[in-house]
Amino acid sequence: MSEEIDFLKSLIRVDSSTDNGNETSIAKLIQAKLSESGIESKLIQYAPGRDSLVADLNPDAPGPILGFTGHEDVVNPGDLKEWKHQPFDPFVSGDRLYGRGAADMKAGLAGLVLALIRLKRSGFPYHIRLLATVGEEYGAYGAKQLTELGYVDDISALLVGEGGDHKLKTGHGGSYNYQIISHGKSAHSSTPSHGINAIQKLTNFIIEERHLFDNAPQYPALGPFVHNITIINGGKQINTIPDFAELRGNARPTPTFPNQEITKRFQKLVKKLNNDDHPGTLEFKLIHSFVPVKDNPDSKAINDLSFAVKKVRGIELDREFTNGATDASEFVKSPHKYDIVWYGPTNDGESQAHKVNEYVSIKHYQDAISIYEEFAKRYFSKP
Repeated sequence: MSEEIDFLKSLIRVDSSTDNGNETSIAKLIQAKLSESGIESKLIQYAPGRDSLVADLNPDAPGPILGFTGHEDVVNPGDLKEWKHQPFDPFVSGDRLYGRGAADMKAGLAGLVLALIRLKRSGFPYHIRLLATVGEEYGAYGAKQLTELGYVDDISALLVGEGGDHKLKTGHGGSYNYQIISHGKSAHSSTPSHGINAIQKLTNFIIEERHLFDNAPQYPALGPFVHNITIINGGKQINTIPDFAELRGNARPTPTFPNQEITKRFQKLVKKLNNDDHPGTLEFKLIHSFVPVKDNPDSKAINDLSFAVKKVRGIELDREFTNGATDASEFVKSPHKYDIVWYGPTNDGESQAHKVNEYVSIKHYQDAISIYEEFAKRYFSKP
């Protein structure tokens, strides 16, 4: 196997699922790989076992700084019985490399690292900063921390190594996770009047939530506003009136219907239901709020990325604004403004992100390394 495949396999072998919180092992593998080529890096601890990594190629070079970024964590593999091969034991079949995180997004992260090494070996003289983050899949904790520490306050553009390689993403919607807690009063099911059924109160919210966003303004590139209740829990014993129930849901903010407008509607609905004639109390909690990253379809960075894709793959990709949040939702909160673009290796079919038997096309992965390299060269060579 090639150096590129071996390195990607080494990252996939580490169970860095969000539940496991083991990103430090990924950061150290990257650090060792960079060190072999004389690129210094440092670990930024978010929590024990959870380290982001920052590496600067040519840190003393004058002029603009180009950022590369990818996340170290992956989603939980789910039911292991559904996997044809163990999710953290990478397996190659033809052009496919299977494993949890192969597509989302260890191939993109590995590609950014290897592109940085290629640039170093070629004598590339400009400043590139690599940011490898923890916790993107649940909270974007690493990106938030690195933003607060100022690591994107001096960059002129940022390449996020995910988002697919069928179209060039020019911006994306946000992601908004919330919780509704229903408080009631327990009682024996033979005397329900002595209690307050928390599930019934929660059901009232579910019914009204269906049409809560019917008139939400659409963003042309995305169509109707997207929201879903995804988790419901309530009750502990079949013959007891439940005093607690809760649901969790996800919404997708857009530039025309941002995060704060979603919060206002949820809070208004909860207040309304708490003031009606049905007993019990609802409580709204905001879990995560990732903001949209606004569209910039003709920036220098996107044009340079398009040039690099065409040079390596021989095709010109369409540009699109999509749903699906990334670490950019945190990085964009820097007071410093800069261009952001996305490109990550996937395959010739549909996205593999978060799926059982996830895989990445080896060819697309190897092409991505070359595209990242060519993008950096183009970015600095053309005013």
